[in-house]
Amino acid sequence: MPVKPQPMTAGLPLGTDPHSVRRRVEALENLLEGLFEVPGLGGRKVGLDAIVGLIPVAGDIVTAAMGVYMVWEARNIGMPRWQLWRMVGNVGIDSLVGAVPIIGDLFDFAFRSNTRNLKIIRKHLDKHHPGTKVIDG
Repeated sequence: MPVKPQPMTAGLPLGTDPHSVRRRVEALENLLEGLFEVPGLGGRKVGLDAIVGLIPVAGDIVTAAMGVYMVWEARNIGMPRWQLWRMVGNVGIDSLVGAVPIIGDLFDFAFRSNTRNLKIIRKHLDKHHPGTKVIDG
């Protein structure tokens, strides 16, 4: 039986299948953590999490909501509850410490909760949905 193609929006699939979820969370993690390379820091990248986090209160709320969206996507693919709570903890730590002026901004640059959460999601997908794995070249 052929696989029905999923509708696309802005290059990302709208389906709830594991492959579509993987593409969305990888794109979101890249947006939040790896959008721009910082010159002079050995190729270290930053994304909207660190940049928008500079806006007091509102920036932290927006980036926390985007982090929670990744947890919601993980829930939709049937990840175990303990992994979801671990991901919520990563977002919570990032949000709480990130809310502290200056120190929080530096913490956002170092902690990268979304990258940690993507790693958890990838590990689950690689084990339970190996067909979603993409070989980077």
